[in-house]
Amino acid sequence: MGRRGAMTAPAELEVPDAAGRASRSDAQVIASSLHQPEDFAAVYGRHARSVHRYAYRRVGPEHAEDVVAETFVVAFRRRASYDLARPDARPWLLGIATNEIARFRRAEATRYRAMARVAPVRPEDDPADRATSDVAARSAGRALGEALGGLRPDDRDVLLLWAWGELTYEEIATTLDIKKGTVRSRLHRARKLIRAALPGGLRDVVEDGR
Repeated sequence: MGRRGAMTAPAELEVPDAAGRASRSDAQVIASSLHQPEDFAAVYGRHARSVHRYAYRRVGPEHAEDVVAETFVVAFRRRASYDLARPDARPWLLGIATNEIARFRRAEATRYRAMARVAPVRPEDDPADRATSDVAARSAGRALGEALGGLRPDDRDVLLLWAWGELTYEEIATTLDIKKGTVRSRLHRARKLIRAALPGGLRDVVEDGR
């Protein structure tokens, strides 16, 4: 997967999704991929853009495609352990992506420092934002960069899975293999610190909306 070209599937997944499979849940697709590995391409087709948006915001364009590629390679290799009671694979994939992003902590910190030095990014300037109206991405700017960069990594993971990944408390708990109460405490702590740093116009990223 090239860093600057159009986003393409990892080599293991470069198989077109067969007609008639779109109506199946992710869990059904993953189950069938255990015997027909090419079926997993449908999971990539459904969720690659969402994973890319999340990674782009956290580590920038230099590393986002690497995170996406490795996320789906890891997911493909671990598909036999997927909980088939979960019809939607997106939370699982974002959890894998979050683990991959941990390898780019330095790049993520650099991105937040850069955000803190420049004016807020306009949606039309950012490829990720052209694909979404998410207020958190539109609000990215000096105060947000400074605030995010100052969070503990575990707290930041929870906050951004909630705000940018749009996961519920339950999904975050399952995704990170932590208790729901831990999600609440980390999110509360992160939002408290963010609120203290952000002007009113940026508080949408930490206010209860779901």
